[in-house]
Amino acid sequence: MKRSGAFIFLVVSALILALSSSGLSKPGDAVKTISLPFHHPTGIAWDGKYAWIADRGADMFYKIDCSKGIVADSLTSPAYSPSGLAWDGKLLWSTDPGARKIYATDVKNGLTVKTIDAPSPSPTGIAWDGKYLWISDNRSDMIAKIDPEDGTTISSFRSPAPDSRGITFGRGYLWCADRIRDRIYMIDPKTGIVVMILQSPGPFIWGLAWQDGFLLNTDYETNKAYKLITRDDETLTVYATKREQVDLVTDAVATGNGAIKSLTVTYAVPVNRANQKLLSEPTFTPSPKEFEKDQWGQKVAIFEFDNLKAGDKVKITMHNELETSAIRYFIYPEDVGDKIPDKIAKFYLADGMKYDINNNYIQGIVKKVVGDETNIYWKARKLFQYLIANMEYEMVGGWNTAPTVLKRGNGSCSEYSFSYIALCRAAGIPARYVGSLVIRGDDASYDKDFHRWCEIYLPGYGWIPVDANAGDRDWPGDQAAAFGGISNRFLITTVGGGASKYLGWNYDLDSHWVASGKCSVFLDSSAEWQPLD
Repeated sequence: MKRSGAFIFLVVSALILALSSSGLSKPGDAVKTISLPFHHPTGIAWDGKYAWIADRGADMFYKIDCSKGIVADSLTSPAYSPSGLAWDGKLLWSTDPGARKIYATDVKNGLTVKTIDAPSPSPTGIAWDGKYLWISDNRSDMIAKIDPEDGTTISSFRSPAPDSRGITFGRGYLWCADRIRDRIYMIDPKTGIVVMILQSPGPFIWGLAWQDGFLLNTDYETNKAYKLITRDDETLTVYATKREQVDLVTDAVATGNGAIKSLTVTYAVPVNRANQKLLSEPTFTPSPKEFEKDQWGQKVAIFEFDNLKAGDKVKITMHNELETSAIRYFIYPEDVGDKIPDKIAKFYLADGMKYDINNNYIQGIVKKVVGDETNIYWKARKLFQYLIANMEYEMVGGWNTAPTVLKRGNGSCSEYSFSYIALCRAAGIPARYVGSLVIRGDDASYDKDFHRWCEIYLPGYGWIPVDANAGDRDWPGDQAAAFGGISNRFLITTVGGGASKYLGWNYDLDSHWVASGKCSVFLDSSAEWQPLD
């Protein structure tokens, strides 16, 4: 392989992106952007002083001085379709998905000093962990640790998403680019579990490299390289905000012979949370008889109706106008503490009828899954992975106790929640549930099923959303999205740790009545959503 030129100094445009005036930034934010003078950037590697970027169209490697914004040198690639790049301290490794080859190049003389066969059909990304090579393959959807001598696979796990591209190591984690969802995943290399998700700055993320606590990232569509924050003071991002209005409507009709002496309907009253901002206080028609708070601090509106005869109808409406947002937490497991406040432990480690945390079956699962793990994050995450691996969603009548549901292997969102709370509390992890009204598909929609999921308390981070039902997906990246994140389609009305004084085990609303004779009440409740202009 010949050096294509002594030192080719091509000035490139380096744009330092200013952070917000508040000084706040978050993982995934770009602190520097470089416009590249070529049009097919794929892999990127950092050699301690320079960035090397592969050009798939020209079959070239470019040596970039990121501080000055210049191309300092270039080499001809040994591959016709260079994709991944990695630096091992002496050699520049590259992959060619078309040829199914992995190459090692001595950048001092441009010679290819090693060629090995890739153990998979389309080696797209490559990384060096200090001893072994790792490759990502976007055809087999696998990530593998391999022997750099001959390419023998030592271990492997599923890619976090289809069409994964570049990979790199940093802070003890493997980072992987998701071209389809425009994400970057932080992966535990021992298990393949996705721990954290960053949003990529461009629409076609490809290469990744680690530079002194930052990620370097190339984007195939924008022809740019980015320097990204991987950790900062911000532990939460709020995004994809939209303005909505939603009416929770309950129609009640007295049926049969006799009379309804009293009908009580209780609505949970929503408040501002990380994912939602109320644009005004909820309004009620008719006016509630009273407002109360239960033992969990949940505010409720109580409606009472007396002496309803067969055929009598009542209608209750709670009107809400809000901004609803997606949220995602940035959690480093090693930063999670172990001190749980006494008040939180008292309320959210206690047993409840639906939990039965001292049941032998619950205790057996915790012992098997958690083992000798002491980190609260990993205890909670292992239980989450167990639940989604051993449960299937099925909306059946009634809400059974956690041991019954776990033995059965299927359940509704509420039964997923009760089961996860039981496992967490049995493992010493504070857990509670939230209940919500849901946008079903289009922003103008109606919801008759509602949705419940969990929150766990992680010292140093606070209450974190965990939705085992939503996380019961095939791809590890989609599983991770439900551990520490929710989408922008909810109005959370209810926060509870167990049976409520006013709502019982229900969420959003509850009802009960006293009847005389053969009389009952037919109730129909739904959430009617409309976008706000």
